[in-house]
Amino acid sequence: MNISVIATVKNEGDALRPLLDSLLAQTLPPDEVVICDGGSSDHTLAVLAEYEDQLPLRVLAVPGSNISTGRNQAIAAAAGPIIAVTDAGVVLHPVWLAAITQPLSEGQASVVSGWFEPDPHTDFEVVLGATVLPALDDIDPEKFLPSSRSVAFLKCAWEAVGGYPEWLDYGEDLVFDFALREQHGPFPFVPAAVAYFRPRRTLRAFFRQYYLYARGDGKANLWPRRHAIRYLTYLVGLPVIFRLLWRDRWLGWLLLLGGGGAYCARPGQRLWGATRGWGPWPRLRAFSLIAIIRLVGDVAKMVGYPAGVWWRWRQR
Repeated sequence: MNISVIATVKNEGDALRPLLDSLLAQTLPPDEVVICDGGSSDHTLAVLAEYEDQLPLRVLAVPGSNISTGRNQAIAAAAGPIIAVTDAGVVLHPVWLAAITQPLSEGQASVVSGWFEPDPHTDFEVVLGATVLPALDDIDPEKFLPSSRSVAFLKCAWEAVGGYPEWLDYGEDLVFDFALREQHGPFPFVPAAVAYFRPRRTLRAFFRQYYLYARGDGKANLWPRRHAIRYLTYLVGLPVIFRLLWRDRWLGWLLLLGGGGAYCARPGQRLWGATRGWGPWPRLRAFSLIAIIRLVGDVAKMVGYPAGVWWRWRQR
């Protein structure tokens, strides 16, 4: 069966080259690559034009489209019955396409989850990846919901659930995953289908990313219990602990350090493996960043979530 790889882009410029080069290196070449451009004002279209003679590439221009609309437009235009979805800025493992589409080609599934891993370029990115991204052994394949950096499905499955939700600008892939899972149950998980991507470069960029993710959660009413627990922890639990520091210093510090240690334990385990070979001082600096990154991410979520809830209430 023909296989179409799709992606949506806007102002990606040179960040497109790693993706397109990795598509050229696939052990199973795609039958077509359909990319929807949402109205780039940089040299994105020029970069795409450079690859038209090397890849079976089709470029759609849909100015003003968001991520969901761009993906839906690319999938609708795709000729193949099998769709593999990825993003600009990633590098695909050479066996990515072969691995992620095999269960679909053999009629074993309608949706397949691929995997993603950070490709850090700086020490900060190493720490950020270890802090906020799961490791492979953290994953329960029965419950894993794939990112649209690395997912594949039958085009008819996409049609049956109405495609990606075009009313949602962030978190759209989770809503799409939930709709697919409701129809098809758990997806086969193929960890060999790896998409490598670079984490955010700065705390400011990370804050904005998590703000937008949480705003998407609020818009789509995703994870309300998780967000409620976060608010209770910071707005009720922490003030109680700080008050204890005045009354019973030892108990207060025990609760503060014990709770913080538990919260940072799993990221610390991942970072320990990622920093093998580092010297003691670089490693110490790296571990000290975990709590800061956790705090920044939580604040971003607590600011973004109500913005999304407010948007949802207004849409009623």
